[in-house]
Amino acid sequence: MRNSVLAENMNVAVQDPRQMLRPGVKLIRRKTHFSAKPYWGAATELITNDTRYRNSTNPRIQAATMLSRRIVAARPLARTIVPARPRPQFTQIRTALTAAEKQELADPNQNGGYINPPPEKRGNRDPYGDWWDKQERRNYGEPCHEDNDILGVLSLHDYNHFTPGWGAVLLGISVATVFGLCAAVSTVYPDKISVPKTYPGGLDVELGGKGAVPARKSGETW
Repeated sequence: MRNSVLAENMNVAVQDPRQMLRPGVKLIRRKTHFSAKPYWGAATELITNDTRYRNSTNPRIQAATMLSRRIVAARPLARTIVPARPRPQFTQIRTALTAAEKQELADPNQNGGYINPPPEKRGNRDPYGDWWDKQERRNYGEPCHEDNDILGVLSLHDYNHFTPGWGAVLLGISVATVFGLCAAVSTVYPDKISVPKTYPGGLDVELGGKGAVPARKSGETW
């Protein structure tokens, strides 16, 4: 009943199942407004559900019916099997610069483009030189370094009284002197004038008898 109604709505004579497999069967999709099945699905459903074609003894009809059944059986499998494709791995690299990075590129030293003079401590300059500022030991119009607070005359001076090598020698001498003094004292230091306290019999019985830790007996020394 369904096949006859479908054939009447499609205006196609469903007499030979081979016609359903030909390109002309595209009329099913163009003229059918109530069926959303694909091209091969509509054709195979008409062939496999029709009793005339299913019970026919014609070899061609039987071959077409078997082919349609195979197509119907293979359609769900084709939907589930998806070929594995290698998915490329991409690494996201940010190329846009932030505002801070742009400012750093425009001003690497972060000092507004100020040109610093050589970092020289003015405390190392000649104190008797002909300076315009005798205390700061600088001339008129001489630019200041941006680290002027640690390069001025009143800043900490460089410790250059001893070289590192000579400082190591002095440290070694002091350590040797301390250990030498300890050795000298140990040789002349007198022993303490005293004797250990002893007990008669080492208090063997009083402390628990045989196996107990005895006290110092008479005649024992340190």
